[in-house]
Amino acid sequence: MQNHKCRPSAMDMQRFSVPLHLLLLIHTAATAKDNEGWSMKVQTEVRAIEGYPIVLSCSFTHPHHTHPSSMHVMWTLGHGRAAKVLFHCTSLNNSQQCQSKPDQDQRFRLEGNHRAHDISLRINSVTLMDSGRYYCRVEIPGSHGHPHESFENTLGIRLRVEAAPRILSLSAEGTAVSGIKALCHVQGSPLPDVQWIASDGILEDDPANPLSHDAAGQYRTSSQLLDVKPGGQYTCAASNSLGKDQATLYILPPIPEKSTTNNSFSLLMLMLALALGLKLILALGVGVWVIKTSFRLRNNGVTN
Repeated sequence: MQNHKCRPSAMDMQRFSVPLHLLLLIHTAATAKDNEGWSMKVQTEVRAIEGYPIVLSCSFTHPHHTHPSSMHVMWTLGHGRAAKVLFHCTSLNNSQQCQSKPDQDQRFRLEGNHRAHDISLRINSVTLMDSGRYYCRVEIPGSHGHPHESFENTLGIRLRVEAAPRILSLSAEGTAVSGIKALCHVQGSPLPDVQWIASDGILEDDPANPLSHDAAGQYRTSSQLLDVKPGGQYTCAASNSLGKDQATLYILPPIPEKSTTNNSFSLLMLMLALALGLKLILALGVGVWVIKTSFRLRNNGVTN
């Protein structure tokens, strides 16, 4: 068993409440051999904390009495046809450098000295998606009557990346009529436990229902809360051995519908006022016409 210590940087204590004192490196060595004198020694399992670097150890021996002048080093995630090449470098003419391609992902680099039979791989800023089984491979091109040879660790190194919980999203669906439910999507490793908290305390009944788990990485999960009430406040809290995270959702109360009766009454009163106004204007007009006609007739009588 071998432990590699590291110093964690400052982090949000609410999101990451458990202090990290080390990167736990489970180093149970396994050695693979063949009948031709090749052997390869690797770790069986490595655990790392998300965001920190990690080294996957791999050393080999070969049956040649002289050191090969050229060699290829390769690391893959997965084995066989599904394997993904993560790192590949070539050393020619006894060079102390193992040159990788220009498009090589810079998170991966050779940590060991390949000329000393050490082809250990360093991964910077590991993520949860880096979890998986890794395989190291060395190839010696044929030269001076020696055939092309290669040897690969077929057991693999199991990398387990752990991370404190993180709330990916928190949302609500539905209406007050059909029913409202809250959805919480969480990420972390070990897989976080999810708990719902209302304004009046922890919801311990069965309204918290897990929806799904990420089958491939087992580091994402979802939970739903049924029968969410309008006007309420609900918190999704996720926790594992490395820390906790939480987010709060506010459900707005429904907007009251405006009364159509009041609108109709106001429209009726407006129409009545307009009708009375028109009648008043008409009456005034008739009155003015009558008065003018009377004055005209009176003036005509005086003149005659």
